[in-house]
Amino acid sequence: MGEHVRAGDLDIWTEQAGQGPDILLIGGLGDTVESWRFQFDGLSDRYRLIAFDNRGAGRTAMPDDPVSVEMMADDAAEVLRALDVPSAHVAGFSGGSVIAQELALRHPELVRSLVLQSTWTVMDPYFRSWLLFIRWLVEVAPSEREFLEGFYLDIYTPRAHNDGTVDQFIEEVLAFPHKQSAMDVQRFLDAFIGHDTADRLPEIAAPTLVLAGGRDTTARPPLGRAVAERIPHAWFEIMEEEAHQPFQEVPDEWNNRVDAFWRDVEPGS
Repeated sequence: MGEHVRAGDLDIWTEQAGQGPDILLIGGLGDTVESWRFQFDGLSDRYRLIAFDNRGAGRTAMPDDPVSVEMMADDAAEVLRALDVPSAHVAGFSGGSVIAQELALRHPELVRSLVLQSTWTVMDPYFRSWLLFIRWLVEVAPSEREFLEGFYLDIYTPRAHNDGTVDQFIEEVLAFPHKQSAMDVQRFLDAFIGHDTADRLPEIAAPTLVLAGGRDTTARPPLGRAVAERIPHAWFEIMEEEAHQPFQEVPDEWNNRVDAFWRDVEPGS
């Protein structure tokens, strides 16, 4: 079960499960706590998992203030403080991975380690063009279903499209009662267009694992490698047959990898 927690001036929807070392999970565009269900199912026997809806997604409102990655990183920090979590292992994917970078830079005392899935320092022209395409697609697509069908072409592997996995994800999103507006999607995307952490990443001291999908056409492996090269002693790995969100497509493999990482950085966990 979840609840709203007061984080600064915002009520943020948060869910927790399990016992053990604290894990904070940060989602990307439009993704809510439900996007982490395979991690809640597969890792809560070893860890205390905490996930939340970013501002403007799911059950967390989008304030009228301008949105920035820094602001969303501060939201994540406030969630941990509201739950009396002194520090956590932090995992984020896509936009959530960039929020996680900022969390480690702005609130290093809260971050014990980082897992950055499908991440980047700054968008290259190709990635930026794709993001701008999604920005207008959400507004002009004939229906929510058709937007998702187009958007997911770049998010999931052909395997997942062909075996029915993507169809199942689409049905779940369509049935979800807490819809994100097209304007809130655009405001979230706008926060990342010019965001750049490249020069500051060497300041991150937390142990870091950077994962990239070999078939990811958006946050491509060279972008993830650039992150790992700037964070001292970071590990970089490519999941060759995976796309943008392997934690959903091959959750057992992903869970095993991050579990091994967390055990390495926190012996006895």
